[in-house]
Amino acid sequence: MRLYDESDVSSLSVRERSALTLPALAPRSDIVAMLDRLVAFDTTSRNSNLALIDMAAETLSRLGAEIRLTWNDSVTKANLFATLGPADRPGIVLSGHTDVVPVDGQAWSSDPFHLDNRDGLLYGRGTADMKGFLAAALAFAPDFAACPLAMPIHFALSYDEEIGCIGVRRLLDDLAGLEVRPRLCIVGEPTEMTVVSGHKGKKSVRCEVLGHECHSALNDQGVNAVEIAAEIVARLRAMQRRLRETGPFDSGYRPPYTTVHTGVIKGGTALNIVPGECSFEFEIRNLPRHDPDGLMAEIRYWAEELLPEMRARSSRAGIIFDENNSTAGLDMDANDPGVRLVQSLAGDTGTAFVSYTTEAGLFQHSGIPAVVCGPGNIAQAHKADEFVSLDQLARCESFLGRLLDYATNPEPGRF
Repeated sequence: MRLYDESDVSSLSVRERSALTLPALAPRSDIVAMLDRLVAFDTTSRNSNLALIDMAAETLSRLGAEIRLTWNDSVTKANLFATLGPADRPGIVLSGHTDVVPVDGQAWSSDPFHLDNRDGLLYGRGTADMKGFLAAALAFAPDFAACPLAMPIHFALSYDEEIGCIGVRRLLDDLAGLEVRPRLCIVGEPTEMTVVSGHKGKKSVRCEVLGHECHSALNDQGVNAVEIAAEIVARLRAMQRRLRETGPFDSGYRPPYTTVHTGVIKGGTALNIVPGECSFEFEIRNLPRHDPDGLMAEIRYWAEELLPEMRARSSRAGIIFDENNSTAGLDMDANDPGVRLVQSLAGDTGTAFVSYTTEAGLFQHSGIPAVVCGPGNIAQAHKADEFVSLDQLARCESFLGRLLDYATNPEPGRF
C-alpha cells in the first residue's frame, strides 16, 4: 500500500483518504463542540433560524464584535454580519448560510439533529452543507479577537440560501451603505478545501398557462392548457439539445454548457375535460459568461407566437412567466489577488469550477470579490447520513490559522 504525504492527500476525496495509511488529522475540540451546537438547531428552511443567530450574536458580542442584523418580512429569520477588528479598513468576510434542507422521508441511521461521531466522520444534517465551516469560523472567533488585527474579520450568516439565496440579498443591500466595504468574501460551501473561483448561475421560472375548459367531446371550443404547456416544454428540451451541441462551452464545468431543465408540471382534472390551467417549473443553470436573459427572451418569444391561436377561442387565455429567483454566477480571474490569497491559505495552487450555485456570485455581483472554499464534499449534502470528516475540519482549522497570521501581519503586496 502506497504511503502518501500531505501534499498528495490534498487532491483526494474523503473516501480515498480513508483508505490511506496516513494518520488521521483531528481538529480542535472547540470546533467539534461548536458543530455539535449548530447541528442541534433545526434550521430547515421552513423554520426560523433565530435561535442559532441569537447564539452566534451572543458569542461574537462577548468578544467585542460589532453586530448588524437584517430580517425577513415576518421578522422570523435574520442575517447576521459581525465585525472583529478595525472597521475603518477593508477586511475579509467568512460567509455561510444557516439553513439546511429537510430530512423528511430520508432513512437516517442516527438523529440528524444530534452530532454523531463514527470512525472519524461527523454525521448530522448540515455538517457538510455548511455548518462545518460556520463551526470552525465561530470557534476561531476568540483567536481573532485576542490578536491585534491589521484588518477586520467579518462573519456573515444568512438565511434561506437553500431556497434561492434569499436572505443574503438583504445582507448585501445593508452592506452597500458601509463607508468601508469588505475587500474579499470566502464562502465556506463544501469544496474539500479546494479553491473554487467560478460557478454557474441559476434562474428559476414558473410558467402558468391559462386555457379554456370545456367537455373533451367539444374540444374545438376549448384551449388545452396542458398541450400548450407541453409544447413549450418540448421547445425547452430542444433548447437544451442545442446548447449541448453548439454551446457556448467552458471545459472547466461539468457539463461544460448551460443547462435547461423542467422539473415540475401540474395540470388537468379529468380525461374528459379539456384542461383550463396548467403550470410547470423550469430552471436555467448558466455558465457565468452566458447571459440567461437572452434565453428567457427567446422563451417568451415562443409564448407570444402561441397566443393568437389561443385567444381566438378565449380572451382569457394567456401564458404568464414568473422568474421567482435569479442568482448570479461566480467568475473570478484565476490571477485575482484574492484568489491567490485563498490559494495560499488553503495550501493549494489550483482552482476549480462547480456547476452548483452559491452566494459567492451575489457577493461578486455586489462588488465584493468572492471565492468558495470550505470543508466537506458536496456529494454528502442533501442526503441521509450527511457527514463531514474530522480530517476536513482539521484542514479548515489550518486554513483559518493561516488567515489569522495574515490578518495580524499582512505581507506587503500580497493582497
